[in-house]
Amino acid sequence: MRLTSFTDYGLRMLMRLASAPGQVFSTSDLAAEFGLSRHHLTKIMQKLARAGIVETRRGGGGGAVLVCDPAVIRLGDIVRLLEDGKALVECFETGGRCTIDGHCGLKGRLRVAERAFLAALDQSTLADVALPPLRGAA
Repeated sequence: MRLTSFTDYGLRMLMRLASAPGQVFSTSDLAAEFGLSRHHLTKIMQKLARAGIVETRRGGGGGAVLVCDPAVIRLGDIVRLLEDGKALVECFETGGRCTIDGHCGLKGRLRVAERAFLAALDQSTLADVALPPLRGAA
């Protein structure tokens, strides 16, 4: 399975936030650490905030902070959230086309593999993969 860059960066940012629960991380610092635009980071953070995983704060001292304990946030749940609406293969999409529909033995196996992938991620939490604290961080 291949995750979108949206999910990849979302996981990385959450891993950084999990390194210091309760600490607010500025979007500028996170963007610099992961080499992405603040605009892209903002879109990811908005989705995480709407889901109640992070809280975002504006202004001086603003940024993002985890809302709950990283030990209760399952990696599979994060991937499901960030990959929502992105089908593994075209035929999984609503209205997806398949020229071999009705004769395909692959679709069912891919569904099983996708469920197994997410089930494996459900065995770990954000706390399990938190990054080491930044040097010099308070």
